[in-house]
Amino acid sequence: QVQLVESGGGLVQPGGSLRLSCAASGSILSISAMGWYRQAPGKQRELVATITSGGSTNYADSVRGRLTISRDNAKTTVYLQMNSLKPEDTAVYYCNAILRVTGSRYEHDYWGQGTQVTVSS
Repeated sequence: QVQLVESGGGLVQPGGSLRLSCAASGSILSISAMGWYRQAPGKQRELVATITSGGSTNYADSVRGRLTISRDNAKTTVYLQMNSLKPEDTAVYYCNAILRVTGSRYEHDYWGQGTQVTVSS
């Protein structure tokens, strides 16, 4: 059983900041990557940022320079620092982890429940 628990969403004014957190727990053997995706109303889910077990990061062009992904030393919690937020950043943000559970030979995708971020004046 694996859980990804997100926190930190909310309402913020344009130009403001928020920090999202996602903690992975359960019978986890290894995590190869974690990331954040978002889905705005009427749109498909899209990649925001990812970080691999080796520390390599990848960002969507629309957020590069404003949003920063990082993780804790245990590599089971991932953060998304969001600065200079714009109304178009409004979406439900989902945490994703590609991991292997104890006793499994393969990695699988796991998703959090999502946290709402609303950027509005």
